[in-house]
Amino acid sequence: MPELDDPGAVLRRSALAEIDPRTLYLLTKLRQDVFSLEQRATEPDLDGRDLDPTTILLWIETPGPDADAAGLEREPVAHARVLTAGGTVRIGRVAVRATERGSGYGRRIMRAALDLAAELDPRAEVHLDAQAHLEPWYASMGFETVSDVFLEAGIEHVAMMFRQPIRAEISSRSK
Repeated sequence: MPELDDPGAVLRRSALAEIDPRTLYLLTKLRQDVFSLEQRATEPDLDGRDLDPTTILLWIETPGPDADAAGLEREPVAHARVLTAGGTVRIGRVAVRATERGSGYGRRIMRAALDLAAELDPRAEVHLDAQAHLEPWYASMGFETVSDVFLEAGIEHVAMMFRQPIRAEISSRSK
């Protein structure tokens, strides 16, 4: 699995205002491809929360098809958004390019999001709204379901919360 030892993969993190235009375009395209085109979400992906200066975007880049020997022309293959407010960290907009699913990038971006949550506020509760079919995948990383199924953007979701005691275990595996 391409994890931290994948020589071509690079984990990045930044506030929206600090992202170069090409990368921002490619991140937006990745989210559009996954949420709007593939999953046919009934609500727009762009909800204004990316503009909050406390929001941090995480993504994994790999060399794109036009990359040169130096690895220029990298492209995002996985993405997550981390929001903080009132002692709570919310992870959302988790997306992995369809051709890269099963490669480990989804788990790696989630571990990076959990590490960031611990860095931002070690005592914060960590929440996410998971697509219902991905509930077992998130549970395998320590999230517990805390709601019944509900519709969000026309897609079934469940609210989940991260179990704090295993945060250190998850983080230590990502090193």
